[in-house]
Formats: sequence, structure tokens, C-alpha cells
Amino acid sequence: MISKIQTKLYFIFLSISIVLIDQITKYLMFDYKSIFINKDFLLFKLSYVKNYGAAFNIFSGSRIFLSIISLTFSIILIFLILNKNFYKILDLYSYSLILGGTVGNGLDRLLKGYVIDFINLNIIDFPVFNIADISINLGFILIIYSLYKKIDNYELLEN
Repeated sequence: MISKIQTKLYFIFLSISIVLIDQITKYLMFDYKSIFINKDFLLFKLSYVKNYGAAFNIFSGSRIFLSIISLTFSIILIFLILNKNFYKILDLYSYSLILGGTVGNGLDRLLKGYVIDFINLNIIDFPVFNIADISINLGFILIIYSLYKKIDNYELLEN
């Protein structure tokens, strides 16, 4: 049987892995722009965008505010992962994905003053994004799914 501590460490390690993958891909895009920019794949192409704001470039130029938000959410998520007793493993996955993405983009914001975005979808007109953004969005999708399942299960119990 896997202990609670091992389980929680697994999810912290998952977040750290996401941060590392995110930072490595951003490093590659930053240092090897000339090689990667405008490389076209089936569904996306690689671009290089400095995002001085948050999602969809909102709060552009608010580096300190966005850094404080990233730090605050990171602390809350670490606390939730390490201290909350979960009945559903899905909650831990969602928090870990959001934590990894938040720390990844937060590091960029703190160290560079902007976030590097590089994935540009070919199939729809959508803002350029990065691995951290994907991780955050997957985490939120899991939260919404988990909430939907709780509501669905609640309705089943009522009947």
C-alpha cells in the first residue's frame, strides 16, 4: 500500500516535472529561435511571443501584480496538495497541473518580466500559448469535470 506521504510527494514531483518541461521548452525557444520559429506542424506552428500580461495578454505590464498572484496561488496549491485529505485522486491531479503551470509562468514573470509563448494553433485563430498554459487549462478542465461528477453523483443519491 502506498502511503499518503508518497502519494503527495508524487503529485509535488508531477508539478516539478511540468515546471522543468515548461522551462526547457521556453529555453529552447529563446536560445534557438532561428531554428524553431515558423516550423509548421500539422495542427500548430512554433512562434516566439513575449507575453507581458496574463491569459490573452490581460493585465499587460502588471508584472508585480501578476507575480504576487502566481506566488499566492502556488502557496495555496502546495498547501492543498500537502495538507488536504482527498477522497478523489482527480483533485490532486488537477491541483498539481495548475501548480506546475503557475510556477512555470511565474518563474518567467519574476526572472524575465514576461512569459514566453510559442505554440500557435493552425486550425483556429487563438492566442499563442506554452506548456504551462496547457497544464493550467488541463487542471481547470479536471476541476470542472470533478465538480460535474459530484453534482451528477449528488443527483443520483437524491433519487
